[in-house]
Amino acid sequence: MKKPFLTLLLIVVGMTAAARTASVSSTTIPVRGHVVVPSDPRIVYTGRISFANPDAPTFTYPGTQIMASFYGTSLKMMAKPRSGYFMAQIDGAEPFKVGFNAPRDSVVTLATALPDGLHTVRLMYCVEGYELRPVFRGFVLDQGRDLGDAPRLPERKIEFIGNSITCGYGNESINRDDPFEYETENHYYTYAAETARQLGAQHWVVARSGIGVYRNYDGPRAGSKDPMPAQYEYTLFDDFKDRWDFGRYQPDVVCINLGTNDLSTNNYDIKLFDAAYRKFLATVRGHYPKAKIVMLCGSMLNGKELQLAIKTLDQIQADARKKGDNEVYRFNFTPQTGDLYYGASWHPSLWQHQKMAGELTAFLRVLMHWF
Repeated sequence: MKKPFLTLLLIVVGMTAAARTASVSSTTIPVRGHVVVPSDPRIVYTGRISFANPDAPTFTYPGTQIMASFYGTSLKMMAKPRSGYFMAQIDGAEPFKVGFNAPRDSVVTLATALPDGLHTVRLMYCVEGYELRPVFRGFVLDQGRDLGDAPRLPERKIEFIGNSITCGYGNESINRDDPFEYETENHYYTYAAETARQLGAQHWVVARSGIGVYRNYDGPRAGSKDPMPAQYEYTLFDDFKDRWDFGRYQPDVVCINLGTNDLSTNNYDIKLFDAAYRKFLATVRGHYPKAKIVMLCGSMLNGKELQLAIKTLDQIQADARKKGDNEVYRFNFTPQTGDLYYGASWHPSLWQHQKMAGELTAFLRVLMHWF
């Protein structure tokens, strides 16, 4: 489940101070219109984002969102070249994918020929960005037009902690033998994103393909040096300079879907998995004292490993309850069988993700009383 390291050329396109109010030129196309910089308070963000440079917000996790209301008839988006793929939605219409993939691809048109008036744009980063390190650089509006008031976020809040399943690895592929490609990964269509939409909730994501609680995919029996607990305290994946401020987002419910990589190859130690999961659960509880925590299992494991995972997580929940934490819960997805096809590398297909979303939505609706 862990994809190979890709060496990518990252080209940064700078913006001058004058570009803040008039126009900005990319390396390829002159961009004319009213430029709105990322630090504008009317732009709303969700997800773990580094604002070390307020006008160059950087992020690595899928599911990161950028939202704004704007006046006019058109909208362009600016980002660092090779930032990867976003799903865009204008005024609640059908979402569409846009990409920043070429070395000089820094400006993308999101809308044109709209009725003149107030519109809303929603963007979701839909791939894993730990290799790409995407940077949002702002919007370009019609000359003389401006943003409207900041869109309001849902009050309900979910956090998803997971691996490639939560990321959406290969869910746009229809061939189980396909390798990983950014083109076929789309978090927008995962069980996590769909569950949040059905429940009318925000969802923030900390997920990476191949990651485990104590051992990443095909890692050493004694454990990997960089599993989820080593990454979870930081804003960006594999960047240990910027510690995440957990006060910025306190979810109502946390869904942890880990364990598939720990147990996916026959080189694991179930006792080490058990101990690491308990410790990580305590870490999550420490950051979110009031949240309900749901330990998920599935949908890629099967056979012996599936039974071990279920037994271990059930016991962890029981022990947590004995110690007085009555807000730890368990949920098992239906294991995939191929009847809904497979995505790349045997990952859940779009249809499997829809089934998973239906199952989890029903569970969380009752658990959270979100009717």
